[in-house]
This record gives sequence, C-alpha cells and structure tokens, in this order.
Amino acid sequence: MEKFYITTAIAYTSDKPHIGNTYEIVLADAIARYNRMKGYDVYFQTGTDEHGQKIEGKAKSLNRSPQEHVDIISTEVKKIWDIMNTSYDSFVRTSDVYHKNKVEEIFKKLYDQGDIYKGEYEGHYCTPCESFLTESQLIDNNCPDCGRSVQNAKEEAYFLKLSKYVDKLVKHIEDNPSFLQPEARKNEMINNFIKPGLQDLCVSRTSFSWGVPISFDDKHIIYVWIDALSNYITFLGYDLSGNHGLKYQKYWPADVHLIGKDIFRFHAIYWPIMLMALGEPLPKKIFGHPWLLMDGGKMSKSKGNTLYADDLVSLFGVDAIRYYVLSETPFANDGTITYDLIIERINSDLVNSLGNLVHRTIAMSYKYHDGEIKSNNYRKEIDNELLNMALKTPNYVDECLKDLQVSKALNYIFDFIRKCNKYIEEVKPWELAKGVKDKERLETVIYNLLESIRFIAVLLQPFIPDAASKILNQLNTDNKDFTSLKQFDGLKGGIIVKKETPLFNRIDKEEMLKSIYE
Repeated sequence: MEKFYITTAIAYTSDKPHIGNTYEIVLADAIARYNRMKGYDVYFQTGTDEHGQKIEGKAKSLNRSPQEHVDIISTEVKKIWDIMNTSYDSFVRTSDVYHKNKVEEIFKKLYDQGDIYKGEYEGHYCTPCESFLTESQLIDNNCPDCGRSVQNAKEEAYFLKLSKYVDKLVKHIEDNPSFLQPEARKNEMINNFIKPGLQDLCVSRTSFSWGVPISFDDKHIIYVWIDALSNYITFLGYDLSGNHGLKYQKYWPADVHLIGKDIFRFHAIYWPIMLMALGEPLPKKIFGHPWLLMDGGKMSKSKGNTLYADDLVSLFGVDAIRYYVLSETPFANDGTITYDLIIERINSDLVNSLGNLVHRTIAMSYKYHDGEIKSNNYRKEIDNELLNMALKTPNYVDECLKDLQVSKALNYIFDFIRKCNKYIEEVKPWELAKGVKDKERLETVIYNLLESIRFIAVLLQPFIPDAASKILNQLNTDNKDFTSLKQFDGLKGGIIVKKETPLFNRIDKEEMLKSIYE
C-alpha cells in the first residue's frame, strides 16, 4: 500500500487558536481523509510548538510556569482539533522529553560537522514571529510577516550556515517544480529571500530560558526553528546514526507539509537546508496555504477580531463550519469569514442545494416506490447527461486534490448537486407518476437521483464526514469507497432506503445575528 505522510505546522501555544489557525487542521484533515478513501496508508501528524520567549513571557504574565501554560494551551488546541472532527494519527508536543533529546542531538551533529558556528547577532527581532530580520527585510520598519514592530537585538549566538547549501537548494527547487506551492509563494522565496543573498541563520538565544538547552553550552537555548521544524522527523523515530524507527522508514519523506503563508519562508528555506545538512531526503511538497480573514484583515486578539472554532460549532454545527472554511478559501487567495457569510452559505449550499436534493429524492422514493430502489434502465438523453457528469465529477475532484485545490473540488461537487436539482425540475417525476405507461421511466429517474446522491455522499466524506455518513446511511449502502464511483450502478435493486432526517436546518439570519450580538 502506497504511503501518504501529511503534516500541519504545529500550533504555537501562546494562546488559544482562532478559526484562522483552525482552518489549517481542517484543510489537512480533508486531504488526509481523501487519500485514505483512495486507499493510501495515511499518516497525519499535528501538534503544538511549546518553547520560546513569547510563551515564557505569556506564562509569566498569567502567573504560571511555562510548562503549566503550555499544558493548558496544548490541551485546548487538541480539544478544538477534536471538536472539528479531525482524524490526525499523531498529536505531538515539543516539550516532550524524547523530542528535546533528539533536538539536542541534531544541534550537536550540525555543530560537530561545521554547519553551525558560534558568533554574535546584531539586528532586528520580532517577538511574535520568533524571527530575526535584516534591515532590508523590514517593511516600513516593521516585521514583513506580521506587520508589527521589531526590537533591536544584540547577543552571542550560534548560526546555521545557510550559504553553504543555498546553491543546492536552488537546484532542488528548479528540478522539482511542485516542491514549493503555490507558484506565487515559490517566486516570493526566490526573489525576496534567496536571490538577495541568504544570511546565516541565528539558531540560539541567551535572553530567555524556556526551551531546549544546547548540551555543550547550556547558557544558550536552541532557537525555535531547529526545535519546532524537526518535529516532522523526531516523532517518526529519526535517528542520527541511521537506525531510524519503523515510522521514519515507512513515511519519510513527507508528501505534504501544509503550513500558513506567514511561516512559509522557514519551511521553504531553513527546513530543507537543515535536512540537507543532516543528509536526509527533503519533503515532496511544501504548501503555503492562504489565510482566512475577518473583516479584510488577519485575525488577532489585539485587534479584537477573532472567531473561535468551538464557538462557531456551537452555533452552526461542525460540518457547516468545515464546509465554510474549506469552500471559502481558494488555492492561492485569502478567504473571508463573517457570521453573515456563514449563514448565507449554509442556507444556499447545505440547505437549499444538498439538503433539498436528498430530502426530495428520498421522499419521492417513498411516495412512489415505498422506499424500494428499483434498478430499471429506461434511459433518455437527459439521463445520459446526468450520468456523464456523475462519472466525470470524481475525476475532476481527484485532479483538484492532487494539487491540494480543496475549494475547487467542492465547487465541482456542488455543481453536480445543482445539476441533480435541475434534473428533477426537467424530468418532473410527479408528472411521470400520473401515467401507468411511465412506470419504468419513473423507476429509472428515481434510481438516477439516488445513485447520484451516493456519488455526492462518497465525494463529500473527506469534507463534511458526518453529513456524508448520514446520507450513505439513508441510502442503506456500504458502497462508499472511491473506486465505487467508476460505474453508475452502486445501489442494488430491492434495497429499502431509510426515511430522511434533515441534514442541515435553515437559519433565520435576522434572528441568529440578533442572538449573537445581543
């Protein structure tokens, strides 16, 4: 069985993650679920990044020890990931002793072989991003990633020799066009960071103590990026002597690192160079996904414009929120989230299109055939149009998912849902039911709709798994894997479909907004 290893960036434990942070885990989950459905041996890793100056300061402000603080926030992150019905295989924490020991060993190896050296750092530092910056990288004297102010910093530090590997990295990017995605992010890395010349990377700090100490120089803390980035291999059982654990042997290199565009640079430049220095294979794809924005700007507690996944789920349900964030955020462009938009999308797509199709079809099956599936094949040209679209849609979805274009995949599925609703209006089953001579034709039409709904439910399993499961249960079928969509005959005659319960309830927008804002 072919493997598929996907990771998210590990969530930073300074605070509770908002829906913009949560989008990443839902996106990764949809991709992981899809590949499982395709028959891959999927390993899906996520977790929490638990060291650094920002966490040490946050814990102090709350009168907690750093460990107490990260224990609380990591538990909160895991709870939200679970609320969102994500199917991760491993939830890792960088405060884990095993990981810290591995990080110490990695640092020592890079130092011993001359890839890390001791020097002094003087420049700019962004505390929220845990990022050192040169003068040329600043935008209006602020951090280019988060837009916030930076501080002048000067301290003794260890550095990773990026310059030693930059030519090798450029060649790898050129030889592997899909290594960095999307294209705009790749071009940004090359033009804004690599071509101007990479400065060696500061990889230790002395101004705080919450982190992994350097084993041979304990006044230095191993800087966040060597610590955090190495989670992708340490928790698989990476071993410096080559005696790797079974998971590492099986799943590395990663097929996809899924990360936010704001930390793309660290994954696209620093992480590959670390792996090159260690002599390990590079991940196959590093994908910098866009942001989910609130009122046109990035969410932050300081701006007071944050929405949280658990609050949204309590209002709208988990599948509705999964559907919204996945459909709203295109491949390379930022998406927007507001209560108004969520309600509109639920009512239009999930209630009017999907829910209405399932409700009408099951109801007609009972009205005309007592819920029994009739497998007649009295087809006309209008039926062939529906069948052709049914058989093509899985291929469209598959092509989209290969390129991680989840929003586009959902568009194809909902185009098919709208086609099915249009088909009902065009063939008018209620008219066919009036004529005795149209009995076989009516049986064919209802079968076409039920089988189309099975196609839709199978394809929706990675995105809105609970709703898809309910639909398949109503169809009374276990025929729900991707290969079952190669032919339009997955429902067998004689089966009794189950009476429907509403998949999604229409929301009174005015009442809902009033209850939210009161």
